Amino acid sequence: MHSLPYIALAAAALAADQWVKHYVTTNLILGGTQALIPGFVELQLVHNYGAAWSSFSGMRWLLVLVTSAIVAAVAYLAARRIVRHPLGLTACALIVSGGLGNIIDRVRLGYVVDMFNFQFMRYPVFNVADICVVTGAILAAIYYLWFYEAHDKQERPHGKDHA
Repeated sequence: MHSLPYIALAAAALAADQWVKHYVTTNLILGGTQALIPGFVELQLVHNYGAAWSSFSGMRWLLVLVTSAIVAAVAYLAARRIVRHPLGLTACALIVSGGLGNIIDRVRLGYVVDMFNFQFMRYPVFNVADICVVTGAILAAIYYLWFYEAHDKQERPHGKDHA
């Protein structure tokens, strides 16, 4: 089946996200840290009640609704084979898995569990789901700019056809 590798990718990414979140919530106290790559990145347990950079903080159900709509739209593009190129399907799988990972947290906990903290610069703490969404969005942009036109675009007739 053509879509099986992308479903497997999405499932594996979602499982990794949930496993890492479980690991940090059972091994760290809120705000606590553990070195991952010393001097580069550490695990730090953070509860994020908003979206990126804590924007829309406290708007849990709005974030669930908007994220669900985006996940549904991206899944629709893949399921209806509007996106067929492997790069586009990989982007879809990553965006769907990342969106679902953060939706699960928001519905179940009321916040998103974040854990990766860069030690060499000031950057918001993030999680595996965020990595999936950002990577998927970058791949989607590359797909759209360089592959969509040649591989997936379907020509639509312009105006009325005069036989």
